[in-house]
Amino acid sequence: MKPTFVFDACSPESLPELSGKARGLALAGGAGLPVPPWYFVAPSALLAALSPEQQDALARATDAGAAQAALAHLRLPPALLTELAAASADLAGDGSLLAVRSSAPDEDSRGHSFAGQLCSFLNVPPDQVPQRLVEVWRSGFSERVFAYRREHGLPLPPPPPGVIIQRMVEARVSGVAFSADPVSGRRIVAVVAAVQGLAEGLVAGHEQGDTYRVQADGTVLERHLQHEDAPLLTDAEIRAVAALARRAAAIFSRPQDIEWALAGDGQLYLLQSRPITGLADLPDPDAPPVLWDNSNIIESYGGMTTPLTYSFARRAYEEVYQQFCRILYVPEGVIQANRHVFAAMIGLIRGRIYYNLLNWYRVLALLPGFRANRHFMEQMMGVKESLPDSLVAELDQSTWRQRWLDRLYLLRTSLGLVLNFLLLERRKRAFYRRLADALGQGRPDLTALRADELVAYYQRLERLLLTRWDAPLLNDFFAMIFYGVLGRLTAAWCGDTTGSLRNDLLSGSGGMISAEPAERVRELARLVLDAQAADPGFVRRLQTGTRAEIEASLPHAPAFQRAYRAYLEEFGERCRSELKLESPTLHDDPLPLLRAVGQLAALGQPGLEAPERTGTRDQAEQQALAGIGQSFWRRWLFRWVLQQTRRRVRDRENLRFARTRVFGRARQIFRELGKRLYEVDALDDPADVFYLEVDEIFGFVDGTTTCADLRGLVSVRRAEFARYAAMEAPAERFVTRGMVHRGNRFQADSREEQPGPAAGSKQGLGCCPGVVRGRVRVVRDPLTAGLEPGDIVAAEHTDPGWILILPMAAGLLVERGSLLSHAAIVARELGIPAVVGLRGLTAWLADGDWVELDGGTGVVRRLPRDGGQ
Repeated sequence: MKPTFVFDACSPESLPELSGKARGLALAGGAGLPVPPWYFVAPSALLAALSPEQQDALARATDAGAAQAALAHLRLPPALLTELAAASADLAGDGSLLAVRSSAPDEDSRGHSFAGQLCSFLNVPPDQVPQRLVEVWRSGFSERVFAYRREHGLPLPPPPPGVIIQRMVEARVSGVAFSADPVSGRRIVAVVAAVQGLAEGLVAGHEQGDTYRVQADGTVLERHLQHEDAPLLTDAEIRAVAALARRAAAIFSRPQDIEWALAGDGQLYLLQSRPITGLADLPDPDAPPVLWDNSNIIESYGGMTTPLTYSFARRAYEEVYQQFCRILYVPEGVIQANRHVFAAMIGLIRGRIYYNLLNWYRVLALLPGFRANRHFMEQMMGVKESLPDSLVAELDQSTWRQRWLDRLYLLRTSLGLVLNFLLLERRKRAFYRRLADALGQGRPDLTALRADELVAYYQRLERLLLTRWDAPLLNDFFAMIFYGVLGRLTAAWCGDTTGSLRNDLLSGSGGMISAEPAERVRELARLVLDAQAADPGFVRRLQTGTRAEIEASLPHAPAFQRAYRAYLEEFGERCRSELKLESPTLHDDPLPLLRAVGQLAALGQPGLEAPERTGTRDQAEQQALAGIGQSFWRRWLFRWVLQQTRRRVRDRENLRFARTRVFGRARQIFRELGKRLYEVDALDDPADVFYLEVDEIFGFVDGTTTCADLRGLVSVRRAEFARYAAMEAPAERFVTRGMVHRGNRFQADSREEQPGPAAGSKQGLGCCPGVVRGRVRVVRDPLTAGLEPGDIVAAEHTDPGWILILPMAAGLLVERGSLLSHAAIVARELGIPAVVGLRGLTAWLADGDWVELDGGTGVVRRLPRDGGQ
């Protein structure tokens, strides 16, 4: 008759009953890994050993005391004892000893290792298995397990643990191994730790052992031996253990840390396999870097930016800069080969838009004369720091043939630039015609359009303008060139080392639409003063009244009303964060405009005078010509460059206003689409449309989306963006590696190079990255630790009981320990910077000392008692 609670690990019917590490062992053994024979006692066996009253008390237990009381009179039923005796005798065979190990349902999971929380016993005679089984069950409801589960937000009481009974391996050497380096995050480096005999002391942190780092090709990169003349493993054995860890990782489809044993006959065994906790929070240092920078783009997309705006902007950048390369005669095949670069010129990091700066340089590297153009592009983008020369060299790798082709392309590009310069005015006129065709006169009424008509309207807008942005691109490029040339001329001929003269030369040029709103607001304020004779409270109403109150009084000021309507007609899309589709415009809320007018009118007539700037410009021009001297050719060249710079800068602003209008029309379209989606109950609010991406909205309309649950998408993104808003904003410039949204901290690397071990410092094993300064608290007994905020715990060794105080520690230093000791595992889980393996630590440090620890390098430095302040 088949046992009720005891399962053969190799039988297929046992898999549904297995939990925690038992399931991992079954899958590993089933895949052919060398697992010692074992059997499994299901969690249901514990409940069968309890009376109904005990089961009820255990299910209601909220603390360890209540749980242990429910287990106080635990007795194994005779049927279970019979099954255990038969299974243990069969497993022990010729007299081997057994291991009795816990296997709780959520133990050794990807997020929670439960390392050391439950009891396990080695070298157990078969007749003592029932007694040890009961002790493992009791340990599943201990105070430290309750504390661990509370700390990690896991439900209480704990579920009953299963138990593994396994044949002991007579190990010559044993240890632990990681298929990836849990400290550096390197996925191609395995870490092997070994001790003589059983690895119990290594896992508990009482022994150091030998440590090896092994590259994917089998090369042993590092060796840290306890005895240099007596390594515990040969190179072949090191590679075999590393290969075993990697095979386990392949089976479980994620990096693993394993326990292993090497028997006296040379047979290698896998004793346990579980996910490496904390590895997902480390970037992979072998992955190529990505440099993010928001120096300039923050002006357009400051702060949090919604998914709709980001997806719209990303599409625009992708299309526009492909056009840019075509205009400069980059071969079409080269453009197509780099489409992935154009598609990722900006990124969204914690809800904020950043340049993917290396991709911008990759686009620049497609252009002939990369090195010469590089600083022009940096000037145009407004980045505060130049790209490091080492990265430039990587981007500019080329063969002699490519360099000759580059020279030919440069000649063609130069001729093309001359042609484009000569045709620039014609291109601008054509662009403005397309703009008028796409946008029409005034702001259209879109309220009667169906959703599919709104999509078609947007696609026409995209076809006419967003994919044909040639005139603004060329003008920006020439503005960049002429501005740079003017700066060089004023520096070389006029001694303008600060650039102030160049800027004065460009002031007050006139014709710039960006200056027009200011003048229009002053005119509105003058009209308010004129209207005040008939309506004495008009100014005050503009300053403090509601929109309804102000608009009710407009018919009494007809001249102001006409000018006000005209302003909204032309500049209603100009608003704060105007390129963000979610930003309310003056069409949505004109109160910002009305308040500004009211405040200006309150100043009276003297406050309405526009500042005079032409004098500054004229004086600067005279100063420049005086510095140039009487050379006809220098004067002619200078005047021509100055004229072109003024025109290009003026047109750059005017064309940017065209961009504002285009984005404004897109905003209007998407707002209407939000209303259509709300009308059919696809959204809970029309404004929820801003939490969707462009393709998701269009795909919902035309049937090409992969997810029709728009409400669900919005809910997920609202919650995600709320978390981002509560977090510290990313740095202005930072580097990521590997998966951008996993493991990277988005902060500038401000750490100074750490000194090597010397007087006043110690070198240990870094096991959780982070640099921390703080006061030392040498702890002998965690129950009497008395930690204060910011304290760094120093201890000879730790055990699972320390879980009660570790979350309060700013850092952790341990005299003994390895990468798989309790201290290391818990520190990684909690994100506490930690260093273990610091010999003589507790003799070196005393309560009240100050130290700086680097959990990445393993270096600990003693500081002055005031903390080095």
